[in-house]
Amino acid sequence: MRINFKLLLLSFLIGCTVKTKSKQSTSLNIGDVAPDLRVSEWIKGTPIQKFEKGNVYVLEFWATWCRPCLAGMPHLSALARKYKDKVNVIAIDIYESQLKPKKSPAQVRAFVDSIGNQMEFSVAIEDSNFTVKDWIKNAEEKNSGIPRTFVIDGNGRLAWIGYPSKLDGVLSQIVNNTWDVEKERTTRDLNRQLAILDDSLQYELTRFTRNNYNMNDTDKPDSALLKIDEMVRIEPNLKYARRIAWYTFSALLQTDLRKAYEYGKTAIATPSYDDEPLYDVIINGIERYSDKSYASDKLKLTPEIYELGAEAYQVEIDQIPYPELANMPKLYSNMAQMYWRAKNKTKAIEAQQKAIDILKGRVDLSKKDLAGYEERLKGFMSI
Repeated sequence: MRINFKLLLLSFLIGCTVKTKSKQSTSLNIGDVAPDLRVSEWIKGTPIQKFEKGNVYVLEFWATWCRPCLAGMPHLSALARKYKDKVNVIAIDIYESQLKPKKSPAQVRAFVDSIGNQMEFSVAIEDSNFTVKDWIKNAEEKNSGIPRTFVIDGNGRLAWIGYPSKLDGVLSQIVNNTWDVEKERTTRDLNRQLAILDDSLQYELTRFTRNNYNMNDTDKPDSALLKIDEMVRIEPNLKYARRIAWYTFSALLQTDLRKAYEYGKTAIATPSYDDEPLYDVIINGIERYSDKSYASDKLKLTPEIYELGAEAYQVEIDQIPYPELANMPKLYSNMAQMYWRAKNKTKAIEAQQKAIDILKGRVDLSKKDLAGYEERLKGFMSI
């Protein structure tokens, strides 16, 4: 049965309004008074009994097993030192029950002691009955993973929720009283609604993609683009929503490579509702339809499109907060391959050499991986 998009959108907007009203008593949103901080015990620093007016608080939710959490602790300590008279930084350990066996409070304390000045702020352990529920669950974060940062302003309101790697600019504005809480709330509400709508509408667009179980079926990119145009006319913010963007870019690759390039160029510079540019949509689309892909999807893509793919890899690399946790050699090598397909030999060699240099600097250097990367570089240079 076909979906009437206009009715779906109307139902969605009404549903969001009803949902917002029905959850006002339990949900936590930007601009709301911060809930009480309920923890089981304090293991470092001065215990915080309540949020005092005039003080700014940063709550960092983390766990001993979370590598991105630990990678960000020195940066968080630097911010604690920078704003030591204006901001109280508190790291709250959660989710330790996910370990098998789970870590006891004594083990968490020993862990914190072992890393010393990497955590130059107060540290507490969650109250398993309240902490995650009061903050992460009540904030209705689609991704309830960690690290996750909450900032409470000098008026006791929740001012921001996000990743610690993006805290610097936000915290500076909150401390200087230039942060627009109402604007942030509006933006957050819009992005959450777009994420739900984007997720719902992708099923309408699957009608225009090939059924892999039917060998005679084909993609219908022109029909997909017409439907997307209809959607975007009704809700313009959907144009670069993550799933809509995938269908748009895929359809344009099949119908108009110049328009695909123009759309992709904007997409990799435009954050979606999850605050991330759409580099992965562009990379995955090119890989799927490149002449190295499955024969059934194979397209003859232009050097310009492959250059776009290389630029998308650079955007991905630039936004990685902790490069030491990512497979940077692979990303640079993939970028090099995109440049090679774009017939840009110079940049292909530069990117592949960068991959090799990073790999050589790793303590877990794999001689087999290094040989493969060097062989690819020789291939680039020999032609």
